[in-house]
Amino acid sequence: MDARLLDYLQRILTARVYDVAAESPLERAARLSARVGTPVWLKREDTQPVFSFKLRGAYNKMARLSPDQRARGVICASAGNHAQGVALSARRLRCRAVVVMPVTTPRLKSDAVRALGAEVVLHGDSYTDAYHHAAELGARSDLTFVHPFDDPDVIAGQGTIGMEILRQHPGPLRAVFVPIGGGGLVAGVAAYVKAVRPEVQVIGVQMADSDAMRRSVQSGERVQLNDVGLFADGTAVKLVGAETFRLARDLVDAFVTVDTDAVCAAIKDVFEDTRSILEPAGAMSVAAAKRFAEEHGPSDLGLVAVTSGANMNFDRLRFVAERAEAGEGREALFAVTIPEERGSFRRLCEAIGRRNVTEFNYRISDERVAHVFVGLAVSDREEARALHWTFTDMGFEALDLVDDDLAKDHIRHMVGGPSRLARDERLYRFQFPERPGALVRFLAAMPPDWNISLFHYRNQGADYGRILVGLQVPAGDRAAFEAFTAALGYPCVDETANPVYRLFLC
Repeated sequence: MDARLLDYLQRILTARVYDVAAESPLERAARLSARVGTPVWLKREDTQPVFSFKLRGAYNKMARLSPDQRARGVICASAGNHAQGVALSARRLRCRAVVVMPVTTPRLKSDAVRALGAEVVLHGDSYTDAYHHAAELGARSDLTFVHPFDDPDVIAGQGTIGMEILRQHPGPLRAVFVPIGGGGLVAGVAAYVKAVRPEVQVIGVQMADSDAMRRSVQSGERVQLNDVGLFADGTAVKLVGAETFRLARDLVDAFVTVDTDAVCAAIKDVFEDTRSILEPAGAMSVAAAKRFAEEHGPSDLGLVAVTSGANMNFDRLRFVAERAEAGEGREALFAVTIPEERGSFRRLCEAIGRRNVTEFNYRISDERVAHVFVGLAVSDREEARALHWTFTDMGFEALDLVDDDLAKDHIRHMVGGPSRLARDERLYRFQFPERPGALVRFLAAMPPDWNISLFHYRNQGADYGRILVGLQVPAGDRAAFEAFTAALGYPCVDETANPVYRLFLC
């Protein structure tokens, strides 16, 4: 066995985590297993005292500090789960803890950290801002920094999850699915599993828009992302750790990505089996295990998904419920163009048949045609494809919108139609930090030379907001507008050419 792997095995076996952490249960997801034809087991880290695995690594690190270091206190940067782990560990070890959190952190999370006795400092819009401020404060106040992932003791603490999985499931296992942010959890689990049962695959799971580890391993060096998606905020990391990268590169068998709809569907699956609600990062591994089972077919070899956390804002459930059906392939979304002639509306209803209608928006376009935005309950993606062909055979133009974020996030909630006044209109989707006054500041940053011709915003209960903006930008101003969006610094997608915009709003 490699000497460094042996060192991690010893660190994991001697890790000090159980003063604060529980040995979380390994539960079979009975309904999900029956549906995919493969035993799926959930490693329930969402049941820990702070509803996340993060306290394992935090406590193992802090318990190994010298008495002098503990007396001076610790500091960390976190948007939530690591913060609660550090705060709980500090209370158990009776030491001072300072936690720097982004200003955008929901009050639910910052209040939870304060309730555990830690001092909360709010700084910056992102984890990166909070991290740099924590480093400065720590150096100035002589506090020990507790890294959320890139530390051998933190990695070893998380690795006790792998140890528990193999002890709790001594039978045949095919793979363990582990969510990845900075890489501490997957590095620790992989170190133990590969040292003890190397035949078991360890598969790292990332969001498609936050896949820094996957890209880094493919490139052979750490890759820093310019932007990360914020839906699974617990894994939204732009740059993975140096040590976690080395371990993941050498030990993880494969990396897969999942999207927002698949994660929402996985949250629903876990709720149906356990009546527990996972946070998005906590359900990523379930989404990946489902897809793995569907792609590889039924098997008696078990799959384990680490459900890493359950710190979910209640307001986000509305968004999750909307997207879960699409992620499961149980809702079909179409833009259907019908001729403005007698009987065409009836023929559209006949094509829909007895299916449950989840959405129906109608807007007359002109004397010739009308456009209908329709959502329908279906059994699977195959039925949706068959329905698409049915519309086509009946002479209706139909556009499948199930993978179109513009349609799902905005258009389905909007009314109206084309505007004759909106000349030179460009359409953009933005994400911005969700905090009091952020929307007003966004609007104030818009140059007065460009008229806002369309605007849609809907609070999703998340740490970020989504807005859709139509701006009248003359062709001669395009370069200036691109410079403006770059300077604004918010993730931005140009949707001007999106066909659903052309159908319903342009």
